[in-house]
Amino acid sequence: MPFKAIVFDAYGTLYDIQSVAAVTEQAFPGHGDIITQIWRIKQLEYTWLRSLMQRYEDFAVVTRESLLYTLRVLGLHADASTLDRIIAKYLDLDPYPDARTALAAMKDRQLAILSNGSPAMLDSLVRASGFDNLLDAVISVDARQVFKPSPQAYALIEETLGLAPRDVLFVSSNPWDVGGAKAFGLNVAWIERITPQAMAAACVKTDLVAPLTLFKALRTQMDELGFAPDYRIAALSELPEIVNTHEP
Repeated sequence: MPFKAIVFDAYGTLYDIQSVAAVTEQAFPGHGDIITQIWRIKQLEYTWLRSLMQRYEDFAVVTRESLLYTLRVLGLHADASTLDRIIAKYLDLDPYPDARTALAAMKDRQLAILSNGSPAMLDSLVRASGFDNLLDAVISVDARQVFKPSPQAYALIEETLGLAPRDVLFVSSNPWDVGGAKAFGLNVAWIERITPQAMAAACVKTDLVAPLTLFKALRTQMDELGFAPDYRIAALSELPEIVNTHEP
C-alpha cells in the first residue's frame, strides 16, 4: 500500500530558519549571524529542557526566552519594538524554494505539518507562505503540551489524521526529529541538506569557527542514537518520486 499521508516538520524542513539572519543583522549589524545560530540552538534546547522538567510553555514563549538569552550572553540590548520585529520573522519565514512544487505534486495524499510551533505561530506561517491551500492539517504539539521528540507529540498524527504510523511518511531535515519519529514507528525521510563532505570543506584551519559552521556541525547530521531514516534525500524536490514509487 502506498503512503496515505505525508507529514512535514515545519522549521528547517518546509521553512528556512536561516532567513531570520537578515532581520537580526539589520537590528544588530555585525552580530546577525551569531545571534541567529545561538538563538536556534537555545530554542531547541529549551524545548527539550521544558519537556523534561514538565514545565511546558508554548513555542512563542520559548522563542522569546531563547532570544533574550542570546542577546544577554552577547552583551546586546533590544527594546520591546526591536524584539517584536525580530521575533515576527518566525511568523513569516521564507519557505524553501522547492517546497510549494513538492507539496503540489503530492496533493493526492493527505498533507500535514507536525510542528513544535504554537497554533498561532503556525497559522501565520502557513498563511503567509500560501501553503494553507495545499495542506490538509496543521498539527501543533501544543495539543499535548510536550515538544518533539516526545512520543506523545508524534501520536498526534494518528489522532488527527486517523492513520496508523505505517501509513504515514514523516519528513524532516532535523536529525533529532528524524530519530524521534523513527523511534515512534513512523516511516521517515531525512532531508540531508548539509553533507559531511560540505562540513569538511567549511572547517578551515583557524582559531575562529564561523557560527554557521559550528551550528551545522551540531545540528545537521544524524545522531548516534540507533535510529536511521528510511530515505535520505538532499531536497524536498526529490520527495514526490519516493512517494509515487513507494511499495511497502
